[in-house]
Amino acid sequence: MANVVDQRQALIEATYGCIAKWGPSRTSLEDIAKTAGISRATLYRYFPGGRTELFDAVVAWEYDRFFRRLLDAVRSAETLEEVMERGLQYAHRSIAEHEVLQLVLSTEPELLESTLTKIGATTRELVASFLLPYLEQHDLVSGVVPAEAADYLARMVLSYMGSSGRWNLDDPEQVRTLVRLELLGGIAA
Repeated sequence: MANVVDQRQALIEATYGCIAKWGPSRTSLEDIAKTAGISRATLYRYFPGGRTELFDAVVAWEYDRFFRRLLDAVRSAETLEEVMERGLQYAHRSIAEHEVLQLVLSTEPELLESTLTKIGATTRELVASFLLPYLEQHDLVSGVVPAEAADYLARMVLSYMGSSGRWNLDDPEQVRTLVRLELLGGIAA
């Protein structure tokens, strides 16, 4: 018999598959249980909060997978500018091309809100801590505190990932300008 972590993961993946196939509003707990090859009662054993708890777990799981792939995309970058440029381009493209995310955003965006609100501060802190060593190696304008600059950049990068505003994040030259002149313009020497 599968252990609790494996069964829980199987349910999350089955839920993701069902949402991708039928959309969130047409995915029932019965569909998920059937896809996972378990009973509905067993599903409730792992997710006593039912659909809401299970959908929150799916959002958190996919969110984690996204940031792991993002980290892989920027891992070999050597400068702060490279990290931010690669990261913004990767994140923008991934969000735009993520069929399940786009489906949920167009049909039931509220499914994302509670989970993203819960993990948003932690995400900002993680992004800031990732950027901090790059800032500490960078020539900064006199008086700029690296930790504060890292928090600012994390907030801005996360904001642009979701909404690019006037910038075309598919255009490497625009991303370069955004990063170097707007995001780093007031902090980098």
